[in-house]
Amino acid sequence: MRLTLYTDYSLRVLVYLATKPKGELSNIKEIAEVYDISKNHLMKVTYELGRMKVIETIRGRNGGIRLALTPEEINIGEIVRKTEEDFHLVECFDEDNNHCIISPVCGLKHLLNKALQTYLEVLDQYTLADVVKNPATLLSYFALSK
Repeated sequence: MRLTLYTDYSLRVLVYLATKPKGELSNIKEIAEVYDISKNHLMKVTYELGRMKVIETIRGRNGGIRLALTPEEINIGEIVRKTEEDFHLVECFDEDNNHCIISPVCGLKHLLNKALQTYLEVLDQYTLADVVKNPATLLSYFALSK
């Protein structure tokens, strides 16, 4: 299974924000520079994370973004589910576009579906706090990118 860049960037934004002291604002330009990714992509990502109420966006000259929840409240599985477009690992997972002739009797789709559910169950066991156990180490890597 491969996550989309959208989900990858969403998780990276959350990791970055989790390294900041509580309440400190960051901005899209700063995050884009640290990860060397498009500001336009990050604008879309932060907009959606704001709609999900995972981050807080503050407009204006002194505005920015920060976590709206504690890292312990942000579940990785939930973020992945909400940011992935779909989980169609194979054609038959998409009922509207399934043209596979063996789909009604195929055992592979059941095996893949079970694997997908297990994958998501593992992600559900972790929060952002689990991912950002040592913010100082992450910050040192962020500093190297500048």
